Amino acid sequence: MLIGYARVSTDDQNLDLQIDALKAAGCEKLFTDEGVSGAAVFKPQLEAALAYARRDQDIVVVWRLDRLGRSVRDLIEVGARFSDMGLGFRSLKESMIDTTTASGRLFYHMLGAFAQFERDVMLERTEAGIKSAKAKGVRFGRPPTLSDAQWNIARELLDNDPPRTVSDIATLLNVSRQAIYRRLERDRSQVDAASSHQSV
Repeated sequence: MLIGYARVSTDDQNLDLQIDALKAAGCEKLFTDEGVSGAAVFKPQLEAALAYARRDQDIVVVWRLDRLGRSVRDLIEVGARFSDMGLGFRSLKESMIDTTTASGRLFYHMLGAFAQFERDVMLERTEAGIKSAKAKGVRFGRPPTLSDAQWNIARELLDNDPPRTVSDIATLLNVSRQAIYRRLERDRSQVDAASSHQSV
C-alpha cells in the first residue's frame, strides 16, 4: 500500500496541492500535519503514518523531500528510520528518490555519503578556526561567558545548513551550553531592543 504524508508549516497554508498529487500517485491512506515546521523533530501525523504502516509491505510517499525535513542530515535520518522499519520511501517531485528500486537506494546512499562529507569538512574548518583563535591568544576554558572570537565561531556553526547542535559546539569550543544559550538570549534581546527603538 502507498501511504501519503503531507505537511504545511502554517495553518493558513493549503494542503490541497500535495493531497491531490498523492492521490493521483495512488496513495490509499493519507496523513497530514498542519502548522508543523520542517525543522520540528516531532511531526504527529508522520508518527501516526509510521505506526499505521506495515513492515515489508507499505511505502511512504511524499510530494517533495522538504516535507520531511529541512536538511540533508534530517532526510538521511528519516530514510534510515524507514529502512529500519522495513518501509519503502518515495518522493514524487524527486523521482529518483524511491528506495524500492536499486537506483533509488543507491542515490539515497550517495546523499548520506555527501552529508557525512559535509560534517567532516565542517569539523575540520571548526578545528582550524579554533587553532587559529588559540594562536591569537584566545583562551578556551569554560568561562561564564563566551569571548567574541568564540561567539563568532559558534554563530557560524549555528547558521550552517545543517546547523551544529549547541552540545556539539560547546564541546568543540570547550565551553558550557549555558554560555552559548546566554549569548543567544543576549543577542536576541539586543535585536528586540533595536527594533523597539526604531518603531518609536
